[in-house]
Amino acid sequence: MSKTVCLAFTGASGLPYGVRLLECLLAAGCRVQLLYSQAAQIVAKQEMDLELPSRPQEVAAYFRQRHADLPGRLEVYGREEWFAPVASGSNPPDAMVVCPCSMGTLAAIAQGLSDNLIERAADVVLKERRPLVLVPRETPFSAIHLENMLRLSRAGAVILPPNPGFYHHPQSVQEIVDFVVARILDQLAVPHRLMARWGEAGEEG
Repeated sequence: MSKTVCLAFTGASGLPYGVRLLECLLAAGCRVQLLYSQAAQIVAKQEMDLELPSRPQEVAAYFRQRHADLPGRLEVYGREEWFAPVASGSNPPDAMVVCPCSMGTLAAIAQGLSDNLIERAADVVLKERRPLVLVPRETPFSAIHLENMLRLSRAGAVILPPNPGFYHHPQSVQEIVDFVVARILDQLAVPHRLMARWGEAGEEG
């Protein structure tokens, strides 16, 4: 049975990580419930020259066409769609990833505010004890940022800053992106072949 993963794009820098993660989840046959903020639309244009429409139906149509050859299933919900499955603990996803995760979103989740669907979905995932992976893209971190991350970690969330390693000698930006996405997929127990694992490269036989 395929996993259901809620994926949220917020207004932090690093949207290429989120878009690549979406592709990999669909390639793995996952059901993806995509949420995105208004600020994420601005970042998409700035970082990827990607026009994310305001209407969820149009975003769904765009990504479905872009990934038509992949076996996964995509659903897209607006920030105020309170009847979306992810808004209720009676129908939670198997896991959720906020990638990239802005400090504002991280703070709201840490305080349990649930003022929009992204925050509410994260709240549901935490209270239902499902995996929640937050990918915060900010530097340096203030004491407030760190305290919010510690609070979320103690509540069961995984804090996964997109800090790529270089021991695999990346030759492109895409390989750096894939390193981070691979670490996220590992947290979700979603199989992938984005890169060789430590100790695998150079093995004989």
